[in-house]
Amino acid sequence: MHGAAVTLAEQFLSLSDSYDAIVATDMLDASVFLSRIRRNKNGQLPVGIYFHENQILYPWSPRDGDKKSGRNLHYGFINYTSALAADRVYFNSDYHRFGFIQALPGFLNTYPDFNNLDTIEEIESKSETLWLGTDLIAFDAHRPSHQAPPNARPIIVWNHRWEYDKNPHSFFRILYALLEKGIDFEVALLGEGFEEAPPYFTEAKERLSDRIIQFGQLPRFSDYAEMLWKADISLVTSNQDFFGQSVIESQYCGCHPIIPRKLAYPDHLNPDRFQQNFYDDEAEAIEAMVALIESDLWKADFKAGRELARYDWSAQISQYDSQLESLAKTGGLP
Repeated sequence: MHGAAVTLAEQFLSLSDSYDAIVATDMLDASVFLSRIRRNKNGQLPVGIYFHENQILYPWSPRDGDKKSGRNLHYGFINYTSALAADRVYFNSDYHRFGFIQALPGFLNTYPDFNNLDTIEEIESKSETLWLGTDLIAFDAHRPSHQAPPNARPIIVWNHRWEYDKNPHSFFRILYALLEKGIDFEVALLGEGFEEAPPYFTEAKERLSDRIIQFGQLPRFSDYAEMLWKADISLVTSNQDFFGQSVIESQYCGCHPIIPRKLAYPDHLNPDRFQQNFYDDEAEAIEAMVALIESDLWKADFKAGRELARYDWSAQISQYDSQLESLAKTGGLP
């Protein structure tokens, strides 16, 4: 989030083509980028910033070196100034948009002076929710062509990054609680692992060895899709999901979600309609898991998952076209 703005600006200045608008991610320091290209003929182009996440609300790992050295606030400030510099600000969910705007007063008040709280209204006035476009229909090609019998034991799936913000500690605590209650299950641990992956996966590999049917990222999309169609329950414990694409994917493939009543999840499923799928704490999550497994409802697909096809590109692309055309023609604000 530091040097990229300068590097990308230099690359942009070397181009001979002309453009209608610039769209960048929240990882770009837009104010620095724009200051570098202002001498170019495209220097007055309208700019949109798409927030896939933001560093003000992102839950920092206690092991993170930036947090320990006090550099974490600066990344949030880059997000703030980028939103201020842009003509239009897009967020991937309502939860994300509302959360960012609501967090700005407290964030800006951490600075001793010149808090510029009046700029929050300006950012809010040019902000829109532009839901994340996904390739959900691609999963259909890997759906079983015939009605297979239910699994002998429910398969619980984890299909997220193996990182702190996805809260694997809570996920495995819930699974261990199910074991203590004599609940039978299998588990598929999907997703990308990293060198600094939390240690809970190593522990789980030992404690759940005879129940683990997949440990680690699958090599091909087809393998991943087939596993989601085979799985039965998506237990989600994340501390951060500004949209939650992997959660949407598992539900679309028929997995019954057990999800926190927070973050972006209520944007996708109405908690009043699906009370049995939401929880507020680990104790409620355990109760919900036990109730779902003992009821045998997990043996049939989660039908409401098909409603999430509204996030497929085929349904989203017209909204993107409209927003980007507006950005290019008007400089962002109507």
